[in-house]
Amino acid sequence: MDKQELGRKGEDAATAYLERVGLTVVERNWSTKSGEIDIVALDGETLVLVEVKTRRSMRTGTPEEAVSPTKQKRLIRLARAYLASTGIEPLAVRFDVIGIRVLSADRALLRHHRSAFDVT
Repeated sequence: MDKQELGRKGEDAATAYLERVGLTVVERNWSTKSGEIDIVALDGETLVLVEVKTRRSMRTGTPEEAVSPTKQKRLIRLARAYLASTGIEPLAVRFDVIGIRVLSADRALLRHHRSAFDVT
């Protein structure tokens, strides 16, 4: 399985998980020239922008650690672009991170970090 397929499977698992816990997935892989938002969902009237990181090993750190301050700033810019392009005016916006560590061909550990970072 190549890196792109691994990422797609991770996003599929994250989407299924979010729906299972009651969020409504609105879009997947929304993109502009500046980057991509993996999952856009609604949690009640809160717009949730989800970054999904999937890793096979901990060699470079946890999946969540890949969401660096630079990546967070890019996601905040993308969120503003998404809101401008859709005209959506949610009551609140939240940034979540889902880290997935693949343990074997049929097992993975999924960690959901709600409100993983704030707009600063």
